[in-house]
Amino acid sequence: MKNLLLQYKPFLFFLGKFIASYLILTILYQNYLDRSQVKDFDVDDFTLSVAKQSTAALSWFDSNSYYMIHSKEPSVKIIYKGKYISRIIEGCNAISVMILFVSFVIAFTGKLKNTILFIFFGCILIHILNIARIALLCVGLYHFPQFQHLLHAVIFPLVIYGVVFLLWVIWVNKYSLYGGKISKK
Repeated sequence: MKNLLLQYKPFLFFLGKFIASYLILTILYQNYLDRSQVKDFDVDDFTLSVAKQSTAALSWFDSNSYYMIHSKEPSVKIIYKGKYISRIIEGCNAISVMILFVSFVIAFTGKLKNTILFIFFGCILIHILNIARIALLCVGLYHFPQFQHLLHAVIFPLVIYGVVFLLWVIWVNKYSLYGGKISKK
């Protein structure tokens, strides 16, 4: 048993750091959500900010686009070309994607400065992509409502998770401490 633990120590250490950072970040985020939703239909500030920014991006396609707080559920309605086209809920703000991204980067240790910068710029990129995703999804849903499932559940998640995967590959190969060891062999 001891030999197995020694043999798989790097993997177990990676797994432990990933799970620990994921749990800590998830608990912090849940705490934030619990504190920000005072009433039944309140929307947290970050989700509201995502809705505002998405509507601003959407206004490039239609200057009359706007958002409004939903009166019967914790979400924000997006109005495009005079039509209620979509709603933004807490799950649309990409925080869970950022938590996953950050946890992976932390698990694959790198120099502290590189880690902080990569996490910061990676989260900014994920946020910008998410705003673009929501805006383009609204345009797509307006013009092609019959493809709602394909657009919302397949194409746009594939793009955002694909970018996160590419960021991970870049991190592991260029900036993590493991990348240098792998490339020297």
